[in-house]
Formats: sequence, structure tokens, C-alpha cells
Amino acid sequence: MTPPLAPSVVPDSDRSGPPGAAPDLILPPEAILDRDAVRDRLWDAIGEATEEREIREATVRILRDARAAGRDAVATAFAEAPFRAHAVTHAYTYITDAIVSLTFEVATQKLHRMPNPTEGQRIAVMAVGGYGRGEMAPYSDVDLLFLNPYKITAWAESVIESMLYILWDLKLKVGHASRTIKDCLRLGRDDFTIRTAMLESRLVTGDAPLAEELEARLRQELFQGTETEFVDAKLQERETRHEKQGGQRYMVEPNVKEGKGGLRDLQSLYWILKYVHRTDDAGTLVGRGVFRPEEFRTFVEAENFLWAVRCHLHLIAGRAMEVLSFDMQVEVAERMGFVDRGGRRGVEIFMQAYFRHAVAVGDLTRIFLTALEAEQKKEAPLLLRIFNRPPKTRNGYEVLNGRLAITDDADFLADKMNMLRLYEEALRTGLLIHPDAMRLIQANLHLIDDEMRNSKEAQRIFLDLMLKHGNPDRALRRMNELGVLSAFIPEFEPIVAMMQFNMYHHYTVDEHTIQCIWHLSEIEHGNLVEELPVASTILKEGVNRRVLYVALLLHDIGKGRDEDHSVLGARIARRVAPRLGLTKAECATVEWLIRHHLLMSDMAQKRDIADPRTVRDFAKAVQTRERLDLLCVLTVCDIRGVGPGTWNNWKAALLRALYRQTRRALESGMEALNRENRGAEAKKLLREKLSDWDKKDLRAETSRHYETYWQGLHVTAHVVFAKLLRDIGTDEIRIDIHADEDRDATRVCFALADHPGIFARLAGALALVGANVVDARTYTSKDGFATAAFWVQDGEGAPYEPSRLPRLRSMIERTLKGEVVAREAIKSRDKIKKRERAFNVPTSITFENEGSEIYTIIEVDTRDRPGLLHDLARTLSESNIYIASAVIATYGEQVVDSFYVKDMFGLKFYTPSKQRVIERRLRAAIEAGAERARAQ
Repeated sequence: MTPPLAPSVVPDSDRSGPPGAAPDLILPPEAILDRDAVRDRLWDAIGEATEEREIREATVRILRDARAAGRDAVATAFAEAPFRAHAVTHAYTYITDAIVSLTFEVATQKLHRMPNPTEGQRIAVMAVGGYGRGEMAPYSDVDLLFLNPYKITAWAESVIESMLYILWDLKLKVGHASRTIKDCLRLGRDDFTIRTAMLESRLVTGDAPLAEELEARLRQELFQGTETEFVDAKLQERETRHEKQGGQRYMVEPNVKEGKGGLRDLQSLYWILKYVHRTDDAGTLVGRGVFRPEEFRTFVEAENFLWAVRCHLHLIAGRAMEVLSFDMQVEVAERMGFVDRGGRRGVEIFMQAYFRHAVAVGDLTRIFLTALEAEQKKEAPLLLRIFNRPPKTRNGYEVLNGRLAITDDADFLADKMNMLRLYEEALRTGLLIHPDAMRLIQANLHLIDDEMRNSKEAQRIFLDLMLKHGNPDRALRRMNELGVLSAFIPEFEPIVAMMQFNMYHHYTVDEHTIQCIWHLSEIEHGNLVEELPVASTILKEGVNRRVLYVALLLHDIGKGRDEDHSVLGARIARRVAPRLGLTKAECATVEWLIRHHLLMSDMAQKRDIADPRTVRDFAKAVQTRERLDLLCVLTVCDIRGVGPGTWNNWKAALLRALYRQTRRALESGMEALNRENRGAEAKKLLREKLSDWDKKDLRAETSRHYETYWQGLHVTAHVVFAKLLRDIGTDEIRIDIHADEDRDATRVCFALADHPGIFARLAGALALVGANVVDARTYTSKDGFATAAFWVQDGEGAPYEPSRLPRLRSMIERTLKGEVVAREAIKSRDKIKKRERAFNVPTSITFENEGSEIYTIIEVDTRDRPGLLHDLARTLSESNIYIASAVIATYGEQVVDSFYVKDMFGLKFYTPSKQRVIERRLRAAIEAGAERARAQ
């Protein structure tokens, strides 16, 4: 569980013990806040003052300075020892205790002195929640319980009110309640949140016997006998919290406090431990046999790491901050000493360590809950309660509390093949694996050696886990979390919990891989026939499933190195695939698929698939129908496995079109892609659609366009343009805006007199209304009119709502008429969000003359921002370059804009010197725009 390539970590050896004890603090107490010295300064500042306002002002001034100095000292010490998390949380608790105690002294000795208090005039000021536990991040809330014996007297009200005013003036975020012991018992009975807060109550100052009485009565009258009820409530709360946070341990912007595998999970464990066992020292669980010593060490390291991250987050943000957002990840990684290494950024190494600790938290929580089940403090799982008769298991296994358990550990370990058979039995029976079995596996991973990896039986079992039982993701995820997958395929280990530091990928590399395999099984089950007709048909007609599953399992195995991950992954697959029992021919296909697993996606999203050369080049690369089918399904699963919302109808339509055209070319020959054939077919379709037109008008329309127009657009667009151009005047601008539901986009068609820079002006008009252009093409007719089709999406990646179309049309018309200058108007909107500024996307510009028969393709790969397309198009236009079409592919913060262009003479750009001039101008425009965006 130790994170790879992490800076050296010196975790605090003792997390328990009273906050404020010198060994637990990051500095000696007097170096943080000398309570006696501060009290002396307080009394001197108050002097003979008697008015509450004067006393409060003096108190706030002295305590504010003392608190600020103490916090600065702690923050400085933490910067020098960035992993001493518990010493820091205890130090912030110590500061808060001192402030609250001194405030109480001022309130009771200076403001509301009561020389002879009655029995009812007692107050215990108690810390509750995280503050009560003695674990405070720099900007944690200060949760206080003002405890009174019977009823809250007028004197007590005055003391509490004065204290709160002082604490608020100190800018502390105080959560408070004034209650009697009776109130605490009554409210705790009905509300588990209140009960949990009181479970962690701790006397800060005031009447100690009163605090002791509360603790005794809570234990006797509320906690005792309700352990099962409390445990179930906390576990349900945990489940709800996980769902709210996304349900995955590997969300790339995790919530350190509330997320799966976060601090709240560990705190839940402490709550249950204290409620059931009357202690909050997790070390006692080793003595009870719940944790092994090495498991407890993992527990301490994970808790320490997560607390360190949370404290650094707070200090960087200058406020309570729990989400480890992209921009924060970079700064926290730097503070904790993670540096770039081996082709990976320090932030990626840091996040891999984070996710591995989050997995450890999940493992330890599971172990603890199993122990609770054994003590019958937790109800049996739902599965057991629903099915009274558990499924029949094979020899060596039994059903324990509704889970698959091992009958005899020694017998099980005698045959190391059982390390895999356990997962096979779990899938066969549909049972979850018992945590004790998981622990046995995890403690004996050394048994998975080369002899086992090369065993025919092990190969069979492993492939069957993916191919036979219908839910391969379940087995793979469990194997991955316990380390079995990395032990069986050591080459997989580097990508476990590996984060890809970008906005495109939602999961770590290993989780993305498992998500891809889940999507493949979903298609195989026939659950996505309507959404994925092509992929569903391919699988129904039959492909080599062994090849497909192994290729998906290994497709990103080369990530995280200096080398192209597709090339390296193919080389790794050359070693791994034979070890998994594939034939020589199957291994070759797997290797080819991994080497080219991005090819279809790139061709569909970065190239104009209406250009016959695109399909021809792709068909030449694929060569066979078998490879085309396999690559198509792999590509679909790869994109869908990136994360929610990544797959849409636009990508689906592009991939379907590329697949169908390529399949036709492979089956009928490349002549099926001939331009003339496609042009004649397009004109024939138009005549059928406009059968009610006068023959003369129809002849004029079919003869006014060049061949590129006919082969570049669908007949629905040809019909729209025919209507827009009919009787158009030279000073007219005609626009048609309609939803293209098949592509999840809005299609905007323009018809107007052609002139230089028309593409840039249209792109600028669309940028002004916040439209994201995903595809665009322009054509000039023989009689001098420009026809341009843009496919756009709103900020959410969806077609525009009908109610927004009038504004869209109005802004476009105003821009094209010159009433709005796009270049100036865009400036205020062209900005990069704060959380996105951490990403570094190097600019790459390439020129390709082989990808199209007519055009040079200029591919610009750079950082995305709202006004980028307009800047690039304007720069090309000012360089007298004609833009025929643009294909835009967005990957989170990265965008690839591919322009199909030619010079003013209709020629390609072959000359290196001309290419260098164009590249220099494009880079200057990108940098100027980026500078403008950063300054916003």
C-alpha cells in the first residue's frame, strides 16, 4: 500500500492522547501560544475597564494577535515537515482550546463575575465533533456545546452571549448549542448527527464534574444497548455520502473529507469504535485481532496522508476547502515534495499516492465491519436477509453472513491456483467475497509467481473471468483492489491508481480500463442496441472475444512513461498476451489493436470523413474487416470508459459514418469512394427531395456548385442551401438554424456573397454567443456565393434549446452586418477558469499534404479557450489562406483544430518556408489570446 515514488514520510506515531500534550504538537506549546503570557497581556489590556465594549475590544485585540502568531508558527513548521499531519491538527486544536478558555475566563471573571455561584449556575464549555476529537484543519469549524445542569440561567445566557460575540469578532466559524444534560439525552435519542457529535465531546473549560456526568449518562442511558442501531445508521450515512460524491474512489477531483476512501470514512470507523468498544484508539484493534500489525501501519499512513492533504488544502485556499480540484492538486503536490520523475508530473505521482491511500481506507473499513459482523453489532447483509437459502458452493468454500468464505485457510493456500479460483467461484455463485478471504489473499500475494502465471490452468481461469460469467468488471475490480491483478500481470502495476492530469479523463488509468470492460460486457448483453447499433451488431455477428477483452485490458498499459503509450503498450502486449494463453495470431491482432487503438477515434474526430482520402487512408491502415470490427468496438468502449458525458451522438455519428464507409470500401473496393460517384449520387438525391421544383431552377442549383460541395454534405444540408440560395441577392445574408438531433448539435447554415475572411467572421459571431463549434465547412459556388455549415453545441455540450435560437440568430446577423466587431467583443469572454489554469497543454502545429487530395491539413493541437477558433481562422484569413472546412475535437482542456486549406491560387502548402511562416503566425495568435485569457 506504500505509494510509489512518494517523498519520505514520517507519520506521527501516536494519533491518540490529549490534544495539547507537548509530544503531539508540531512545536512546543509556548512557541505556538503561551497561554500564561497571553493571559497576562489580556489582564494588562483590560486594566480597570468595566464597560463590556471596552473589555471585548481589548480581548479581541490580544487574542487575535496571539492566534495569528500561533497559526503562522504552525503553518511555517508544517511547510518544513509537510507530512506531520496529526501534530498540526493537534496544534490547531491547542490554539483553539487556548482562545476558547481565555474567552471563558474573560466572560466569567471580568464581564459577568459570580463570586458565589449556585449549583445551577455552572457551565461546562465542551468541544464536540472534529474539534472534540482534537483534529482540526486550519479552517475547521469550532463546534461548542455550552452544557448546563438543569436550566439555562440568566447568568449563563450572559456568559455564553459574551463568549460568542468575542469568538465571532475573532472571525471564528462557531457552531454552538446551549443545552442541559436532559436536553442532550432527548435530542441524541432522535438525531444520530447530534448523538455522534456528543460521542466525541471533550471538556475545554468550565465545570469538569458536569462534563463527567454527561459522559456517564450518555453511556448508560443512550449508547448502551443501541450499538447495532448506531452502526447501521452510520453505514447508511456513509453509503448516501458516497453516492452523493460520485460513488467512485477514483474520481479525479476527489473530496478529501466526504469522498469514498476519504477522512469521513475513517472518522466513521472511529465513531463506531468508540460507540461499541468505548475507545477511540484504533491501535487496540490490533490487540483484539481485528487488524494485523501491517494493516494498522497502513491505516496510520493513510490517515496521516489524508490529513496532511486536507491541511495543505486549507492553507493554500485560505479557507475551508475539501475538494482536491485540479489547480489545488498542483500546489498540494509541490508543498508535499512530489516532483516530476520518469516522464510523469509530480502532481500525477502525488495523486497516485492519494488514490492508493483511498483504496487502503476502503480495505481497512471492510476489515473492521467484518469484525463487527462477527460480534453481531451489525445486521447481516441485505442479500442474506432476502435469500434464506444461500447458493450451493463448491468444496473448500462456505457462505458466511451472506458472503463467500474459505472453509480452511491452510487447505486453500496449499494450491496457489485457488488465488484465482476464489474469483471464479464468486462470479459463479453471485456472492460477494468475505473480507476475511480478501485479507488471506492480500497477505499471500507472493504465491502468485512465474510458475503460476505461465500455467495453462491459471490462463484458463483468468480468461474465463472476463469471458464466461457476464460481469467481468466485478472480478477485475476486486482483483485490482487487492493487488491480485498486478501480481498476475506485473506490467499492470504501474497504472494502478495512476491519474491522468487532464480534464478529459474522469478516472484513474486502471479504473478507466475496468470501466471500458464493463461497457463491452453491457454491449454484449444487448443492453445498448438502440444507443450503439453498429457495435451491438458487430458483437452479435461474432468477433474474437478473447482478442477484444485482452486488447481492452492492456490498451493503456503503457501510460505514464516518456514513450508514446500506444507504441509501448503494443510492445508490453507482445509479452503479456502469450502469457494469457492467446495464440500467435491472436497476439498479433492484440498488438495491432493496442498500437492503433486511437486511430479510429482520431480519424473520426480530427479529420473530415466526407473527404474520400480520409476513408481510403483509414481502410489501408485497417486492411481487414476483422480488424475494423474489433477496432470499432474497442474505440466505442474506450471513449465511453473515459467518464460520464464523454460519449454523445456527435461522436457516435462520426464513428458510424467512418465504420460504414470503410466497411463498404473493404468489401467493394476503393473505387466505391470515388468523388464523381458520390457527387452524382448526391445530385440524384437532391432532385428526389426537390421534386416539386421547376426543372430550370433545379438544373441551376445542381450546376452552380463544385464537386467538393456535393461530396462534403448530407442531402438534408443540400436541401437547406438550395432554399437559402434561391433568388438570393448579393447583399443578402440568409441563415437557417435547426437542431441536428442525430449528432447532438445545432446546425447553422449560412448563404451570402463570398468574400475573404468569411469563415473567421462566422466563427467570431458564433463565439460571441458562447457556441462551441464542433464541425464546420464552407464552399464557394461558381456564381460567387459562400455556403457555410457550422455544427455547434452550447456550454454543456448539447444542442441549443429552441428558446435560445432567436438570440443566436440576432447576434450572428449583427456581427455579419458589422454592427458588432467580434474581435473586440470576444475579449471580455475569452477567459480560462481558475481550476483549469493548472493544466499545461503544449502547442503543436503540423502540416499534412497526404491526408487530402485537394487541401493541406493544418492541425493545431493546443489549449482550448472560447475565442481560439476565431483567432486561428482570422490569422489564416489574414495570411490569404482559404479555409474549406474545420474539424474540431475537444479533449477536456485540450483541443485539436484541423483546417482543410489551400492558398489563393488553389494550391497546397508544400514549401517548408511557407509552412514555417504560417506556423509562426498561428503560434503568435495562440500566445496573444492565451495571455489575454490569463489576464481576465
